[in-house]
Amino acid sequence: MQLYRKFFKRAIDVVASGGVLLVLAVPLAAVTVWLHFANKGAGAFFRQERPGKNGKIFRVVKFKTMTDERDADGKLLPDAQRLTKVGRLVRSTSIDELPQLWNVLKGDMSLIGPRPLLPKYLPLYSPEQARRHEVRPGISGWAQCHGRNAISWQKKFELDVWYVDHLSLRTDIEVVLTTLRKVIHREDISAEGEATIQPFDGTN
Repeated sequence: MQLYRKFFKRAIDVVASGGVLLVLAVPLAAVTVWLHFANKGAGAFFRQERPGKNGKIFRVVKFKTMTDERDADGKLLPDAQRLTKVGRLVRSTSIDELPQLWNVLKGDMSLIGPRPLLPKYLPLYSPEQARRHEVRPGISGWAQCHGRNAISWQKKFELDVWYVDHLSLRTDIEVVLTTLRKVIHREDISAEGEATIQPFDGTN
């Protein structure tokens, strides 16, 4: 397991992410153009700082699925109102995650690992929850295979730490296969009644 964790996992990340980016170059370009127009000038990519391994901050890149429309006071409209039909399709099929392959290729992320969350959550984690940062964050992970946005934050963090303690080739293969099944069936995209998941406040 240690050899896989220290060497083979990263080697697989580089080969797989580079290969997929090369194969999907044309489709990804088409999605970029499609989102550019659907987002009403807000751009096709979403970039945001996230904590990676050992809490090191990096900029994650995803396809942007919402407009930047604002109300009369200049505040962004609720997510549900800004999420476009195209964005909903891109999100439900997990296409919005594909640009993160660039983060994987760079070494910011891994194909499999705990999802990178917001830096503002860092001081809210318990010492046990903070262990999710002992490995590189991933495009998909153990928590995504066992509920994704349909489970509580506390349960997600329990699953993230379980993954850290049980990281292996077998576990990663199971995550890949389960993720593919969930993407095909479009399962657990959002928390019930929400366009996106509720923010973490340290208790939920």
